[in-house]
Amino acid sequence: MRAPAPALDSLQGLALGDAFGDRWFSPRVDEAAAEQAARIPRPGPWKWTDDTAMALVLLRHLGRHGGVHQDGLAREFAAAYTAAPHRKYGPSMHQVMRAVQAGADWRSVTTAMFGGQGSHGNGAAMRVAPLGAWFAADLAAVAEQAGLSARTTHSHPEAEAGAVAVAIAAALAARSRGSAAPGRAEFLQEVAGHLPESDVRSGLRTAARFPAGTTVRHAAVVLGSGAGLSAQDTVPFALWSAAGALDSLPDAIWETLGGWGDMDTTCAIAAGVVAARTGLADVPATWLEAREDLPAWAAPQP
Repeated sequence: MRAPAPALDSLQGLALGDAFGDRWFSPRVDEAAAEQAARIPRPGPWKWTDDTAMALVLLRHLGRHGGVHQDGLAREFAAAYTAAPHRKYGPSMHQVMRAVQAGADWRSVTTAMFGGQGSHGNGAAMRVAPLGAWFAADLAAVAEQAGLSARTTHSHPEAEAGAVAVAIAAALAARSRGSAAPGRAEFLQEVAGHLPESDVRSGLRTAARFPAGTTVRHAAVVLGSGAGLSAQDTVPFALWSAAGALDSLPDAIWETLGGWGDMDTTCAIAAGVVAARTGLADVPATWLEAREDLPAWAAPQP
């Protein structure tokens, strides 16, 4: 099954944001601030990380099955990890992926993490924007499928809420193609309205109340920008950033970068959402040349 154009666009944007953001971890953030303010990109090559690796698995899985089949998806995530464990997976995901690849049941593995609490990391959210764009015509299906995908690696309600939030945001962005972009507050409130009670939802509602002119740094301080690697301190900021730049993928990436924090993941989330609306039309050719290639099947439709 061929992926819908917005889903492929979202995947391409996610990979671009991921690879772009990952280049800014060295040198230190305080030394890079002037370059970021002047919008001077880092030289290539820009290698993508686990954000993109898992998004590729997820989108290919949807192409084969038309929806999330959790047992198969968990095995496919583990196989991709085993083939390329260098993609900067988080410590807990090393444990999960190795156990699943060794034959353990993903349910028992994910629920046992962190003393039986499960992981509320941002890994389920970072990869899911293309899924939201895929099912954009049916927001109930977006939420359901995003939740299914999240639980294969993250057995925690905040991780699931983060994944649903990103998927809904990407779906709304895809649905707005060809029309005026919604306002930032309106967009964030609509996303929050599809979530269960959670810290992620509270963060989105806080973000929606920020006055016009709120700086990226202020938003990052209040919402968090992924330094804790959790869904609740990553997703609200990334979606606030995306919601303020729905008409420009480069602007969304630059603005999100200015929050620092977990830059590959926040930029991947924001870019995956915005690209579901814009595609790659306004991305400088030099950026795409610097970014590591994706498989041929992931190319946007002409």
